[in-house]
Amino acid sequence: MSIAGSDDWLNSPQGRYVMAWEQGKIDAVVADLFGYNALQLGLPQYDLLAHNRIPLRQVAGESGAVDVLCDLHELPFAANSIDLVVMPHVLEFHDDPHQILREVERVLIPEGQLVITGFNPLSLWGLRRRLPKDRDEFPICGDYISVLRLKDWLQLLSFEVERGNFGCYAPPCRHERWLKRWHFMEAAGDRWWSFAGGVYLLRAVKRVRGMRLILPPWSQKKLAPKALTAITNKESEQSGQ
Repeated sequence: MSIAGSDDWLNSPQGRYVMAWEQGKIDAVVADLFGYNALQLGLPQYDLLAHNRIPLRQVAGESGAVDVLCDLHELPFAANSIDLVVMPHVLEFHDDPHQILREVERVLIPEGQLVITGFNPLSLWGLRRRLPKDRDEFPICGDYISVLRLKDWLQLLSFEVERGNFGCYAPPCRHERWLKRWHFMEAAGDRWWSFAGGVYLLRAVKRVRGMRLILPPWSQKKLAPKALTAITNKESEQSGQ
């Protein structure tokens, strides 16, 4: 994540509130995922693979304290080489999220796991973006992607969405005391309007469709009636002898 102001926001009450929820959810999801190679794209300020037991865990990004410095639109990894990819708030802050998803699909092995977090446009956090004030500040500057839209993108790339979660129902208050006052909305929101959480987590699996054997045209042609007749007559002459 190379958006100006992201470090300041992550250290703010808002940032700590959002990342505490996401860290807990991601920890629970990745704890039981196995393989050989795991990759976190962006947000190197947080170790979102800490609870995963895959031996080789790397952080790739365009800036910051990453293991692999690269352009997320062209990942420097071989096709079908990564077992798990975690993408925290990557798609809504890049100009070509489709290309990033295509690259992730390329590097993931068949049945590889993908975990995505993002800001929900159908929430109080999404409504905050409609106000003209502070439109250039992080994270308001992002192009939020709805869960339904993201599911459509994933299905086009042969991903199967296994489950999702919404969280952070409190309004995007700047001060911690106000976030605490709105804490009662967490339980109420999760029960009554779960789709309106400020952020979401999606978990998807890369599916590879089975191959269909196509036979050559000549193998499907039937013998001509004359040939059948000739063979039949010849066989009957031999049998008569």
